[in-house]
Amino acid sequence: MIESCNLYPLKFKPIFQEKIWGGEKINTILNKNYSPLNNCGETWEISSVEGNISEVSEGEFKGEKLDYLIEKFKDQLVGENVFEKFGNALPLLIKFLDANADLSIQVHPNDEIATRRHKTFGKTEMWYVLQADEHAKINVGFNQTLTKNDYLEHLNNGTITDILNYESVQTGDVFFLPAGRIHYIGKGCLIAEIQQTSDITYRIYDFDRVDKFGNKRELHTELALDCLDFSLEKDYKTSYTEKINNPSKLIHCDYFNTNFLQIKNTVTRNYDKIDSFVIYIVVEGNLTISTNNSTTESKLGDCILIPACLKDIELNSENGAKLIEVWVD
Repeated sequence: MIESCNLYPLKFKPIFQEKIWGGEKINTILNKNYSPLNNCGETWEISSVEGNISEVSEGEFKGEKLDYLIEKFKDQLVGENVFEKFGNALPLLIKFLDANADLSIQVHPNDEIATRRHKTFGKTEMWYVLQADEHAKINVGFNQTLTKNDYLEHLNNGTITDILNYESVQTGDVFFLPAGRIHYIGKGCLIAEIQQTSDITYRIYDFDRVDKFGNKRELHTELALDCLDFSLEKDYKTSYTEKINNPSKLIHCDYFNTNFLQIKNTVTRNYDKIDSFVIYIVVEGNLTISTNNSTTESKLGDCILIPACLKDIELNSENGAKLIEVWVD
């Protein structure tokens, strides 16, 4: 049973990832300095992935790693059910991605396949579009119902892009990507990503590009084939309405729940009915996050982990702010 605690909203040092398709928006828009890297394709904001464990950036626990804090505080930090199921690992990975070029066409395995092949979780995820250049697009799913043989014919003939569903995107667009759904982020998109804690990606097609040494990246044709969902969806974009000082439901699934929060002046969020940590992703503006024992200033690009023992949170933004609110069941 969670009791009162002295934990506070936690911020972490970004973990910067240089990518062949990365750009500069992590710095120019989100104001995160990724020097000495040449570019930044991804910044991992809250991570329990082995080899990329997040480190607290401020406060009493500055310098401590996330897995250590979960081990120390257990259900007070992550919630009783979460700790019982996942132990010292946070079940979610929070990222920002900057596509200065098209990413590869790819798919992620589900839990069953990922456990069998890699002894890790599968990868269901969602995207929130933070910024998009004019004419920017993403791929989510197929544009027609296919059989496995139909898909292979297009893949082998070099016409796979003809069967993909493309979406023009703008700031605020939301897309759900359950494991098995083919997808890629197109050039000109800055994305906030919420996903299961997994780094397993099967690359299907990489547009024949090469790295600085002239080498093509590895493709995972056979591994991807067993994962793909060939069904057709009527609409791949998630619809929601922005409501000032009231949450709007985005994606609620087996792995995470997300709401959109538009804050103006002061709002109180109560989490008595949630047995989970909560994460705030600031997607616009500035705000103050207050608990009974702390005050945290936050701005665009901040990702804040609210410990499960903190049940009453006051959010204040005089000029307005927008957040994605994330938790697990």
